[in-house]
Amino acid sequence: MDTIASLFSFITTPVSWVIVQFHKVYGAIFGPDTGWAWGLSIVSLVILIRICLIPLFVKQIKATRAMQTLQPEMKKIQERYKNDKQRQSEEMMKLYKETGTNPLSSCLPILAQSPFFFALYHVLNGIASGKTIGVINDSLLESARNAHIFGAPLAAKFKDSASTIEALGASVTDVRVVTVIMIVLMSASQFFTQRQLMTKNVDTSVKTPFMQQQKMLMYVFPLMFAIFGINFPVGVLVYWLTTNVWTMGQQMYVIHNNPTPGSKAQAAYLERLYKRVTHHGGTRGRGERAIVKAIVAKGRDRNEAERKFINGLTKAGLAAQADGNIVKSEARAVEGTEDGGTTTATAAKRQQPKRQSKSQRQSTVKAAGEPTTSLSKSDEPEDDEPAAAAPSAAPKQPAAKQPTAKSGGGRSKAQSGQRKGGPQRPKSPSKK
Repeated sequence: MDTIASLFSFITTPVSWVIVQFHKVYGAIFGPDTGWAWGLSIVSLVILIRICLIPLFVKQIKATRAMQTLQPEMKKIQERYKNDKQRQSEEMMKLYKETGTNPLSSCLPILAQSPFFFALYHVLNGIASGKTIGVINDSLLESARNAHIFGAPLAAKFKDSASTIEALGASVTDVRVVTVIMIVLMSASQFFTQRQLMTKNVDTSVKTPFMQQQKMLMYVFPLMFAIFGINFPVGVLVYWLTTNVWTMGQQMYVIHNNPTPGSKAQAAYLERLYKRVTHHGGTRGRGERAIVKAIVAKGRDRNEAERKFINGLTKAGLAAQADGNIVKSEARAVEGTEDGGTTTATAAKRQQPKRQSKSQRQSTVKAAGEPTTSLSKSDEPEDDEPAAAAPSAAPKQPAAKQPTAKSGGGRSKAQSGQRKGGPQRPKSPSKK
């Protein structure tokens, strides 16, 4: 570790200078030799570094989502050229170039943070060995050696001998209890961060090897922190615990406000967005408009949560626009016009009387005692007259006075005159 830290010695002076500046501020409040002054200086260093790394973090999110999208295509290339590794690599690079994706972008925050981590380790190791480093002079070195966090010196390690720890003015028990608690918190925060990513912010509609890799890292990273943590000084543990907590909070914010499409977090976000939109009548802020714009642009490629969101807006009389805004739907606006002066097709259609079916008309004729003859087109009611008035328009005549063979009475008489037994008389052909 000392060899690795020495490789980043070029950044040791800037890191030590930042710590000293924060120490001047906190030293005036808590005292220059207290653990609070030096501990909060390290925490402030972490916050400053992570704020500077926010653009890289945004780029990491975009790269990670792009890699998730490309996983099916990458799997096809691997299966197609599984016997030709060179061609497989060429096709992979071609796919990255066409889609504008860089696999290393997802590692940018970690890579950019590594020099500061090893520089801080180099500074704290110099304090533990009693050597001035960077802008830390003899007086600051003595002040840092006397600083304790809950009884553990900043430069003490879990594996230090009793004589080394006593030289720093502390006991072995205090150092090991504090370091174990900090290692457990550091590993737990890393595990929760990775688990949050796997359970809430992963597209569940596509099963890819990327998900298995993330699941493996969820258990590997906390184990690595637990193993290497016993070799870190207390000050470095403070640094790493702070950056883990920052990462966890930053990821919670991203999952809550900009979740991965197809994930459980997106379904929960769209449900909240639907309630806000229906309450306020539109989107608020660029973030909401960007998400609605992306959903509209997908068209038929929307996932289940996105389709549910669009259908809910339609039922509520709202429509999502291509620019991300949500406006009142025109179809519902037409139905909501004044009932007295409306001239729309919907209103006109509702004013028309309901036509009766043929069976209904025949049943009405039977109830009035008339023959159940089919009505001609001239006997059907007009559009502007009620359909129930059609039977009363025909003249009422007794059924017996209608001699035609088409009437129901004629058929009943013909059937009653037939012989009950023996062969029946053939029916005469109808005269046209």
